Order: sequence, then structure tokens, then C-alpha cells
Amino acid sequence: MKRILHISKYYYPFRGGTEQIAQDCVNALKGKYEQAVICFNDVNEDKTDRVDGIKVIRCGSFATIFSQALSRNYGKRLKRVIEKFKPDIIIFHYPNPFVAMYMLRYIPKDCKLAIYWHLDIVKQKLLGILFEGQNKKLVERADILIATSPTYVEGSPWLNNAKEKCKVVPNCINVERLQITPEVDARAAEIRKANKDKVICVAVGRHTEYKGFKYLIRAAHLLDDRFQIYITGKGEETENLKAEAGDDKKIHFLGLVDDTELKGYLTAMDIFCFPSITKNEAFGLALAEGMYYGKPAVTFTIPGSGVNYVNINGETGLEVENRNVKEYADALRKLADDEELRKRLGNAGKKRVEGLFLNIQYSDNITKAIDKL
Repeated sequence: MKRILHISKYYYPFRGGTEQIAQDCVNALKGKYEQAVICFNDVNEDKTDRVDGIKVIRCGSFATIFSQALSRNYGKRLKRVIEKFKPDIIIFHYPNPFVAMYMLRYIPKDCKLAIYWHLDIVKQKLLGILFEGQNKKLVERADILIATSPTYVEGSPWLNNAKEKCKVVPNCINVERLQITPEVDARAAEIRKANKDKVICVAVGRHTEYKGFKYLIRAAHLLDDRFQIYITGKGEETENLKAEAGDDKKIHFLGLVDDTELKGYLTAMDIFCFPSITKNEAFGLALAEGMYYGKPAVTFTIPGSGVNYVNINGETGLEVENRNVKEYADALRKLADDEELRKRLGNAGKKRVEGLFLNIQYSDNITKAIDKL
């Protein structure tokens, strides 16, 4: 049985989009390959444990700069893991420039390299320039570049210039986690009762700039009182967002919620709001999850992002000009005023998710891609 070493920034139980995809990738290949994972720990302490039966080596990190964890002994541990585990294939989850430096140094010549290209470095523009040389080496060394959508291949200068190496493997949602239980149904009924004759709009995600929640809030200010906007999550922008909302009683911050509460709102909602604004939102896993509940989504146009591959304008939801608050508000009104349109788009969105973005499709796609190495 061939051996695969997965190199991820963090790994479960740490929660994040990249970490979820890394775990999905490991589980999809389980039983077909012998696997191990090396990643950072979110504290300055080395640790080795098992997740889903797979060995996970966690390297203690002493600081995080520009979203990049730093570790004093990562290089030594990676070298030792490669020498001892002897992987036939390394799956490297990009971006992770600190680790890429060591990976390029220690990867054996006969080891195949799959780079899982989650997103370009776009927010930290200076870092993007600094690591241009490293990116060239990564792309040249890669045997395959895994992209999450065809639109990201077209929009990324690195992937677009190496199309012959690219394989599109769309992300997947965890259907088991999204199942509607009697408790969820009961909570959804309570939410609908509390919002009788209202249009329930739900937004989900970490409160960071690229998620674009401030533009949703500004759009909400243009709406009448039949709309109720519920925003889950928290983050570094939470207080700024609350200040932006001011005393607008249409806008509600739910904070971090458990699965039953989240699914209750997703079941009760009329419209799913996904206002991300940059390519940092490379795919939109939360978008696919929201669409799974059969309600239309409203998104911004993000050139080169997979968001507009997940949600198709006029087919599964509505898409408006990036950061255009008035157009976003108009799209919400259009859906609120047309129940038949909401049903048509919502049903089509659910079918798109079920046809492209479930575990079964993901498992088949990633296995075929790695088996060719």
C-alpha cells in the first residue's frame, strides 16, 4: 500500500475551511493508502495523536504573523517524518509559505507532489510578492495542482499558467452534519413564529473583512422592516460590524451557535446571504451548505473565485456587482417579492449541491486524481 503524507497548516479539531477540506481528503483516501498528517499545533507544544485512526503530528507554534504560524522545530520534525514514514506522495495544502520552504528542501526526488491550491495569497500583497520565487518552485515541482473550481484555475495566475497540471476537485459538504432532526424542526418552527410575516435572511461565517458582512449590513439599512437579517459567528470585525449596524432592529447578531441552532435558522430562512468580496473566499463551503437547504443565495461577483461557480446567477440564486450595496438590497427585495422565484432558485441550488458538492462526488474525484500519481 502506497504512503501519503498530508501537510496542512492545522488539522481537526482546529476548525477552518482548509482544515475541513484536509480532513475530507484524508478520510476519502482512507483504506486506499497508508496516511499520516503533519501540521501546526495552536499552542507552543508538540503533540502526536490520532484522528479517525490516522496519525497526526502537531508541531508547537510560538507565534502567528500574517496568518502564518511559526515553529522553532518544524523543519527538524518534517525531515524526521519524511525519513521515517517514507511517503510515496505528499499532499501539500497551500498557502503555507513557512512550511513550503522546508518541504521543498526535504521532499525526496522520487516522491510525487500534489499541491492542494486552496487560494492565492491576495490579502497580504507584500507576502505574495515575497513568495513569488517559492511559488514558481512549488508549481514546477508539483506533479498535480488540485483546484477547488474551474473559475479559480482561470482566475489564479499560478494555476492559469500551469493548466496542464491542474485537476478540479470541488469541495464537499458534510451531509450527516446538516441533517434535519425533530429538534431542528422544532427550533425552525419557533424562529418562523417569532418572525411571522417577515422575510428571514441568514448569513454564516467568521467576522473578517473578506466575508463582506459590512456590505450586507449597509444593504439591510436600505430595506424595509419586513426583513430580518440574522448573522452568525464572531471574529476580529464583530465590534465594527455591530457599530455599523447601529440601532437597526432588522439586524441580529447570533454569535457562535451550536449545530441545532444553526440548522434551525437555515431551515427557517427564506434567503441565504453570502456577501464575501475577495478571492480569499476561494470556494464558499458555507454557501454550498446554505444552498443545501433549498433556499436561494445572494452573492457578489468575485472574479476568479469559486463563489460564482457554486452559486449560478439566475439559476440557483442572484449575483450582483461586488460591494454594490444598492444592488444587493434590490436582489433581496426581488426574492422577497416573488415566492415562485425563491422556490425555483432554491430547488435548483439544492440539486446543484447534491449533484456536485457531496462527499460521494468528492471521494470519487480526489481518489481518481491521486491514483494517477
